[in-house]
Amino acid sequence: MVTVPQAAERLGRNPETIRRWIRSGRLRAAKIGTQHMIDERDLGSVIEQAHTRARMPKEWQSSRSGQPAPDWVELLHQARRER
Repeated sequence: MVTVPQAAERLGRNPETIRRWIRSGRLRAAKIGTQHMIDERDLGSVIEQAHTRARMPKEWQSSRSGQPAPDWVELLHQARRER
């Protein structure tokens, strides 16, 4: 079992994001006292989902001039990893 801050650290997310996922049902957790505790298996499934990368939409793949555009999705993932 891990705490919300520990889960946030592993996923590279803000603890409030983890709490929103718990409230929305995206991430299962048990409340023990005042803390949410997350089972390692449940965290593992969310980690797999987080690592499944979305593809850049076709209309974003080239600029108006027809030149290839930067892969904005990849750049976003890189920026998140650097935090």
